[in-house]
Amino acid sequence: MIVITGAAGFIGSCMVAKMNEMGRRDIIMVDDFSKEIKRRNWEDKLYLDKIHRNDFFQWAEQHVDDIEWIIHLGARTDTTEFDYSVFEELNVDYTRRIWYLAAKHGIPLIYASSAATYGAGELGYVDQEQLAYRLQPLNPYGKSKNEIDKWILKQPSAPPYWYGFKFFNVYGPNEYHKGRMASVVFHAFHQIQDTGKVKLFRSHRPDYADGYQLRDFVYVKDLVRVLYWFMNHHPASGIYNLGTGLARPFLSLAQSTFAAMDLEPKIEFVDMPEDIREKYQYFTEADMRKMRATGFRRPFYSLENGVKSYVRRYLLKDRTY
Repeated sequence: MIVITGAAGFIGSCMVAKMNEMGRRDIIMVDDFSKEIKRRNWEDKLYLDKIHRNDFFQWAEQHVDDIEWIIHLGARTDTTEFDYSVFEELNVDYTRRIWYLAAKHGIPLIYASSAATYGAGELGYVDQEQLAYRLQPLNPYGKSKNEIDKWILKQPSAPPYWYGFKFFNVYGPNEYHKGRMASVVFHAFHQIQDTGKVKLFRSHRPDYADGYQLRDFVYVKDLVRVLYWFMNHHPASGIYNLGTGLARPFLSLAQSTFAAMDLEPKIEFVDMPEDIREKYQYFTEADMRKMRATGFRRPFYSLENGVKSYVRRYLLKDRTY
């Protein structure tokens, strides 16, 4: 059996879909399934059972001999929440319990870290594990992910294989429930449908022109493909970046969304909300050398092709993956 936490969420449900595509049906989905807004993400998936996240550890102790992998993707991901205690339960304490379970019973583990751990990028975006102790995340979400990375690196016992992935800016199907935290592609698509134009944040730094804030945008289908590859090839355990390795401007993302909808771009710049202005990352780009050194060679979707796939196969058809 393969346990996937956060299975009703964005990346978690896409991981379930990927496992189904590869012929796996023995999936244990873990999440809070009482949230009806997420139902579309899991109701058509093929799985063995679904477990409420609060009941998971009791269930797991009775089934440890049957668990082949734990893929821990459940987390509180709101980067605009500045109360750190909100993140302690799901992002810190819950992940520690997952680690203890996997290490005690010899279960391989994948867990989600985040590019938010890199803060403003003062130390670059290289996934050297010793840098974790020097990073300064800009928000409590990033701090919670970095605290787990640091804690895991100090543990005397570990699962037989373990991988922490620093996800960069992920976009793609199944994120419709995320509200403000959904990707810019998702918001751009709906703005175009509703108003015929896209609003992007104006730059509040003189070294970045409006629309030229840079992000490493990674299509969720590439992300789950990487996770599946690691499960089957067992490279060295550790923390890995997971982006494309190529930063692109928000302006290019907006233009790609218009192109995918066969429309001419119409873009308006608006002031960034003050509550995030001082905590905003103007540049992220995954250093992918460590990942590529494992032998994973498959090219990633370009931004243009990823946005086209997302818009035409999913958003325009109102489909989930």
